[in-house]
Amino acid sequence: MSFSKLEITQYTDFATHLADAARAQTLPRFRSGLKVFNKAGADFDPVTDADREAERVMREMIAKTYPAHGIVGEEFGETHGEGPWRWVLDPIDGTRAFVCGVPSWTTLIALEFEHQPVIGLLDQPYTDERWIAASGATWSHHRDGEHGDDARACRTSGVKDLSAALISTTDPRPEGYFTEHEASTFARLAGACRLVRFSMDAYAYGLLAQGALDLVVEAGLSHHDYAALVPVVEGAGGVVTNWSGAPVGSDARGETVAAATPALHAAALKVLAG
Repeated sequence: MSFSKLEITQYTDFATHLADAARAQTLPRFRSGLKVFNKAGADFDPVTDADREAERVMREMIAKTYPAHGIVGEEFGETHGEGPWRWVLDPIDGTRAFVCGVPSWTTLIALEFEHQPVIGLLDQPYTDERWIAASGATWSHHRDGEHGDDARACRTSGVKDLSAALISTTDPRPEGYFTEHEASTFARLAGACRLVRFSMDAYAYGLLAQGALDLVVEAGLSHHDYAALVPVVEGAGGVVTNWSGAPVGSDARGETVAAATPALHAAALKVLAG
């Protein structure tokens, strides 16, 4: 990779402006009785005006400020750029949570150089939490009225054994994001862990980065679902691959295994391999 520290600093700052602009569209619509549309025909895959408007605003900002950069977004597809830089946008990861009024949805923003993520941002507007990864480090930001922006370096928990691990997935059912085989395999892995929690979407990866969770396992993800999450977890000392230990995105099922430590990651892969 060939880019300067100054570029990364500038792009990271711009990513925060994108997240702020997305907040201005999503937060006023949260718990507001908004209209929900189905974009998946017979199946139910919800989308809202909040999803569309947040992505539209971010795309306009990128096109104006960095017109040569490419853009990939969940709602409006891909706009090819003229160089090696590409932004990956998921305006609301966890639209089902958003629709139900649950504050586990997030906005995901990644910047890739030659298709490799170099910046990852995960933002939860309602709880005012933000995780930003760049230059191999991850920071969490939480603003409060008395102390302003409380920025802290993130480190994963350090847990190495499955028996001590806190594990999460979004939907463990075979009619959710897993196939029947994946669901039974995840159930076996969860049974080896200390505690399991569900339905946190990308928010779980932020909790993993700051040491609250130890293991997040998913399938059925798209590129915009995980592009920002890999640098967030890795910048905090964690490990992210697919279920076979290969890079995320190298399989057809959109698998992720995010773990606090290499030892925990290896233990999880062993169970997933059967």
